[in-house]
Amino acid sequence: MAYTFLEKMREENKTRFGADVGPAQPDRHFDPLRADLKNSALSFIHDRCEKLNFREDAPYSGRSSEPRQIPYDMEMDINRLCLERELEKFIDSGTADDAYNVYYCYLQMFFGCYGRSKKMVELLSEYESNGSSLLMKHRDHYSHSVYVFALGLAIYERNEAYRRAFREFYGSCIDGTDAGSDREAACMFLEYWGLTSLFHDIGYPFELPFEQVLSYFEAEGVRRGSGGVYISYRDTEVLTALPDAAKARLKELYGRDFSSLADVFAFDIARTLGEEYGVSEKELADTITRKPTSPESFGYYMDHAWFSAMRLFREIAGTAEGASDLRPIHISALSAILMHNSLFKFAIANKRPDTPLKMQLQPLAYLLMLCDELQCWDRIAYGRNSRREFHPDAAEFELSGGAIRATYYFDSAERVKIEDYERRHAEWKRSGAGEEPRLKAYSDMTGGRFKADIERIVDTADAPLTVAADVRATDRSNKHTYLSSSSFMHLYDFAVALNARYLYGGNEDKAEPELLEEQFESLSLEYQLSNINQAKSFSSYLNAIDCFYTDKPVDCEEIVRFSPAQTAIFAPMEHKRWVLEHISMGWRFGDEYETVPLPEGESLPEGRSMYSERKAFREQMRRHKLTMDGLPSDREIREHYEALPETEKGKDYEPFNSMLKLIKKFDGLRIYKLHS
Repeated sequence: MAYTFLEKMREENKTRFGADVGPAQPDRHFDPLRADLKNSALSFIHDRCEKLNFREDAPYSGRSSEPRQIPYDMEMDINRLCLERELEKFIDSGTADDAYNVYYCYLQMFFGCYGRSKKMVELLSEYESNGSSLLMKHRDHYSHSVYVFALGLAIYERNEAYRRAFREFYGSCIDGTDAGSDREAACMFLEYWGLTSLFHDIGYPFELPFEQVLSYFEAEGVRRGSGGVYISYRDTEVLTALPDAAKARLKELYGRDFSSLADVFAFDIARTLGEEYGVSEKELADTITRKPTSPESFGYYMDHAWFSAMRLFREIAGTAEGASDLRPIHISALSAILMHNSLFKFAIANKRPDTPLKMQLQPLAYLLMLCDELQCWDRIAYGRNSRREFHPDAAEFELSGGAIRATYYFDSAERVKIEDYERRHAEWKRSGAGEEPRLKAYSDMTGGRFKADIERIVDTADAPLTVAADVRATDRSNKHTYLSSSSFMHLYDFAVALNARYLYGGNEDKAEPELLEEQFESLSLEYQLSNINQAKSFSSYLNAIDCFYTDKPVDCEEIVRFSPAQTAIFAPMEHKRWVLEHISMGWRFGDEYETVPLPEGESLPEGRSMYSERKAFREQMRRHKLTMDGLPSDREIREHYEALPETEKGKDYEPFNSMLKLIKKFDGLRIYKLHS
């Protein structure tokens, strides 16, 4: 049984209310017997991670639509379901908007508050989309990181050798009994693989300016490092210095004093890989220290992985509270991030070039480097040269038996590129003159170079790798692209404003941003995501009424209030979104919460009215009088909407005019008509 506390709550409700009033187990959206990427990743979250983040006791301290409505462990079950559903959406679409939701779930579940860490995530996406077109070579790293996360979950699910290597390497960190070790190991893997994979590229905002300067000269034909200007970083101690609390905690963990974070990483890498590769702690410390300050020593490249690891450590252990929770597996995850780009290949493995990394030596580093290389499909090309290359738009994975069989698909509309490459390659084979022609990445996959490059980095003996390439028409139907656009920094604020739309009708001028965010943060993850998904759906609603939103000034008529005719179009669309969302999250139709009496022997909690108690019953039962059961069609949902009382229909459109004022005041977005 996957969601154990939901079932426990169901049995408790049977006893309390004398009837089966829920909650129900959510439907599976995957086939556990299919060993592809999507089904394997979702199966891992659904089946292996039971009791994720549970506590020993389960008082009614959990959040739902309000604080203290449900047991804490019930909230944890629902949070895991949120992650499962949002990852499913992302794998289906691959869009940055859906990647955002996966990041949001992870930060809320394991960091405790998205708002505190949002800039760390959002700046990467904003920097890439706005600055990367100036580079010669660059591709997306935001959606890429979520694909890497999903691929790692899928490999863990299907590869027993990797699961065993992870348990043995990190066994001392696993809390609990031997009987629960497999489940507890999976829960720990989810947390620390998420930390490793989702944030391995957050240091790119430091690498991009370096590459932009070089690109200015490369565009004129100047070779990298020869006659061009380059930049380096100074005062990096602000990132490598250890706060007192972190220094004390590291001494507690390892029994020695560290002078800087570079020394911590050198120690951790040397103790796991030093003997295998003949590299000393002193060598590593020197290399790590010089990475950001002396790019001329590293082929005139700046290593974003260095900044990712250093920046993420500050996020984890930059406060006394965070430092007290620091564990060796945190350092291992950060070391994996530090190594993944160039440190392992050019400062460690180059000493033993015929010794690819085994999963048993450092499981998180192994999996990150493997998945980082495999994830090369469906990535936006920003750089000028990158846009001219030929990369796969889709991929399919077969992961049964621990093997990895990857098929990459290239757009058939670009077949002329393939034909031109094959002609040039045939001529080269006949003549033998000059360099072998390449059509990156197509030629690398069909010619075996792609697979060989991976196998030089990681040992695939316990995860046999097969790579194939094929051509088919690209399907972009799941991208849901509309004219409306803004930055990711606006999406969270947009959702906060949406949540507040019921609270300030006519008094928006009195609303304060801090209070709006506080109200939003008091919601459970499920309700926060509902607002975020509504914010993301808003672009489709506006598209249906020939409007759009943007944070840029445009020469179009601004909308300050929706007309009845406009709301009549998008209100049913919002109702459909709400119904399908509730069905997906395991809600069922029912109104028992409105009439059921207090269970015998119970009294109203202090400060709670019967109205608020019935709202709590609704959340505990996960039944709602306005949702639907089963898999209703669009027509059935529309008929359901039309049958609602006018007061209920009003909830789908009346507050949106209040929201218009709020987002204009706090978010900087404006809504315009496409045609006057």
